[in-house]
Amino acid sequence: MFFSKKSLTLMATIAVLITENVCFAVPATEAPAGFDGKTNGLVDQGTFDADRVTFEERDTIETGLGPVYNAEACSECHQNPVTGSASQVGVVRAGIFDGSSFKELPGGSLMQDRAINAAIQTRVDNRANVRSFRVSTNILGDGFVEAISDETLKQTAALQPSQSGGGIQGTAVMVEVLEAPGNYRVGRFGWKAQHASLLSFAGDAYRNEVGVTNPLVPTEATPNGRSVAAFDTTPDPEDTGADIADFTVFMRALKTPPRDTVLAATTAARSGEQSFQKTGCGTCHVATFVTAPTGTVINGGTFTVPEALGNKTIHPYSDFLLHDVGTGDGIVQNGGPSSRNKLRTAPLWGLRTRSRLLHDGSALTIADAITRHRGEAGKVVNQFNLLGQKEKDNLLSFLNSL
Repeated sequence: MFFSKKSLTLMATIAVLITENVCFAVPATEAPAGFDGKTNGLVDQGTFDADRVTFEERDTIETGLGPVYNAEACSECHQNPVTGSASQVGVVRAGIFDGSSFKELPGGSLMQDRAINAAIQTRVDNRANVRSFRVSTNILGDGFVEAISDETLKQTAALQPSQSGGGIQGTAVMVEVLEAPGNYRVGRFGWKAQHASLLSFAGDAYRNEVGVTNPLVPTEATPNGRSVAAFDTTPDPEDTGADIADFTVFMRALKTPPRDTVLAATTAARSGEQSFQKTGCGTCHVATFVTAPTGTVINGGTFTVPEALGNKTIHPYSDFLLHDVGTGDGIVQNGGPSSRNKLRTAPLWGLRTRSRLLHDGSALTIADAITRHRGEAGKVVNQFNLLGQKEKDNLLSFLNSL
């Protein structure tokens, strides 16, 4: 076989590189974005559509709905503008703070708003001096968020004090992976970063929000701790695991929220993005992450990052860490006593689709949401207030493009 001099030189170079074990990092590619109801490539479109039907399916009493619940389908809370997005739908959390520690009420801190029988309607106990609403979170792009390595999130937290002059320090909460008992990972889903895997998130939400028990959460939610046995007509677990598996595949296959490309290209929005970073907003609302390499094993060994999710660049504008920014809800879940007034940094991708902001939906404008930040974000808000009106308008233009 004949090889040219050029080919021989190339082959020799490759041999040297192999011998010396030189490794070249594969450049990350942008994750697909869109409000188009299309798969991100994790599964084919037919599978994605079938899983979306399951995600949108309304449960009934016969299929396990309730006995206490907040919604009849996952899509009731994740729908604007497409299935998987956020919504204005909120839930109630409550508990007791005795001056030193937070205590859950019998039945937990989540107060389900609906019941299949008026006799078991959950109500906030008069003893509960901690009361809060929480609006539904966006889950578009969460398959990529799940694929961010723990090390990346921990490093983000470690850099924040030096980036902020010591004012900001995010907390990476280690939470148990429900499908791999005894294995812990950095939480990243939910207002308290209470879940690290989308299967855990699905199992928890199916029981707590829809009332359908499943292999990961096999016991019924109770109204103020009272038994629901007399009203529970289907055997537990009501989902064999098939539904939460479909929910998980659907969530992992969702594209990320797209930018308003027309607005994003304007001089105002581009200038506003610079002000966003200059004021320090980007310390917590981190613009860019790269997911773990394809083949990385996560979630206690239960999931291997596939090519569709691995080594992808995403722009969530969040660090997925807990912070005290003065808007906390007083509820403790997985983060221990110090997390009482901390919340996960809200991802800002898809912000333009939200009409109610902050964890409780109480802010109706972006400017109001910004200026209500305190605590770790106090210096950042001061920097925002020092901006001229045009700079503020430009910054808001940037945020409105997300």
